[in-house]
Amino acid sequence: QVQLVESGGGLVQPGGSLRLACAASGFTSDSYALGWFRQAPGKEREGVSCISSIDGNTYYADSVKGRFTTSGDNAKHTVSLQMNSLNPEDPAVYFCAVAPLPSSACGIVAAWPSDYWGQGTQVTVSS
Repeated sequence: QVQLVESGGGLVQPGGSLRLACAASGFTSDSYALGWFRQAPGKEREGVSCISSIDGNTYYADSVKGRFTTSGDNAKHTVSLQMNSLNPEDPAVYFCAVAPLPSSACGIVAAWPSDYWGQGTQVTVSS
């Protein structure tokens, strides 16, 4: 059974930083992407950043380029998301997911199997 557990969410002031972590287990494939997605109230879930296990290729949504950085550890099946310069557009529940997809599929949320998502962690940006 595939399991993903996120950690690291919380409250941060505008301009501040947070680091999210995700630990995945229960799968044996060496070819996959680990991704971060977010969903704000009243909005659709969107891909934030994804990384490929094969070549380390990363995808970033335009809204986070230059502010967020994704890194992964294939041996441990973990992925982290360093979020800097957080702004009022960033608050959401952040989810981790895994799929046998390239990192470029980050922008196609529906392509990620529904069984391979974490429970999410809340990120709040407020002064």
